[in-house]
Amino acid sequence: MSSSLTPAKFIEKSERALHAARLLVDSGEIEGACNRAYYAMYDAAHAALLALKKADYKVTKTHSGLIAAFGLHIVSPGKISRDLGRSLNEVEQLRLLADYTGEEISAEQAFDAVLKAELFVAAVRTMLLSDGTI
Repeated sequence: MSSSLTPAKFIEKSERALHAARLLVDSGEIEGACNRAYYAMYDAAHAALLALKKADYKVTKTHSGLIAAFGLHIVSPGKISRDLGRSLNEVEQLRLLADYTGEEISAEQAFDAVLKAELFVAAVRTMLLSDGTI
């Protein structure tokens, strides 16, 4: 991971992905909206782990590693609610369906993914603001 990617840069990146997810879901681009919603959450999770000095590249280089580290270091100690932590897993599963299968995803599922991403990114941003990281 590049040393120029700070928690603030990851939050900015997550907010760009979130903006794209909103545009895509509003235009009916379901698969793209699910993808961007997940990556908004993924980048926010990376920001949180980096802020806590828990973004070990050996662990966070995979999606499952990053999600597990987020659960261990952010959700378990109560920095983010379990519901929000669970939503990261749920939106990842939807993204996998959107990106790698022909399974149909409804507009409602995509809207839900974007809503979960909005809540997740906001919660991580609040966490980082409250501890003075960003």
